[in-house]
Amino acid sequence: MKLVDLNISYEHYTGIEELNEEDKALCEMSEQALSSSYSPYSKFRVGTAIKLASGEIVLGSNQENVAYPSGLCAERVALFTIGVTHPDAVVESMAITAQTDSFEITKPITSCGACLQVMSEFEKKQNKPIQVLFYCLNGEVLKVNGVKSLLPFVFVEDRLVMPRL
Repeated sequence: MKLVDLNISYEHYTGIEELNEEDKALCEMSEQALSSSYSPYSKFRVGTAIKLASGEIVLGSNQENVAYPSGLCAERVALFTIGVTHPDAVVESMAITAQTDSFEITKPITSCGACLQVMSEFEKKQNKPIQVLFYCLNGEVLKVNGVKSLLPFVFVEDRLVMPRL
């Protein structure tokens, strides 16, 4: 038996004002995305802003459904939108934030495992890591360069790769 330790690195900011202008703007756009959240059941709104290599920004928000788990998280809404509307685009960075009227969110929320898996698929497809900013409104920001820091045992099966037509 061999014990293996995993370590991750991330940047911690005490507030959005410590970010460079580009990252700050992306966080602010994720906040704007909250307004399109459809979350009548959980009342937990999540917004995502994704910056493509072209400079275009794509927004996403969580979309719930009474027939749980038929809804989708903000990250997957935005990423699947990119997959349909910009199939060859390169995702440079994304910012994710959340808000609820039910309680105060005091720490950045992070993506669920399903969203991390989809994010990792985009990284694999574009052969480039995605910078991820987890932004707590009026609070901290965590910045990670690449999904492997968050999901070190991401599901990968190279024999399932579909050839391009």
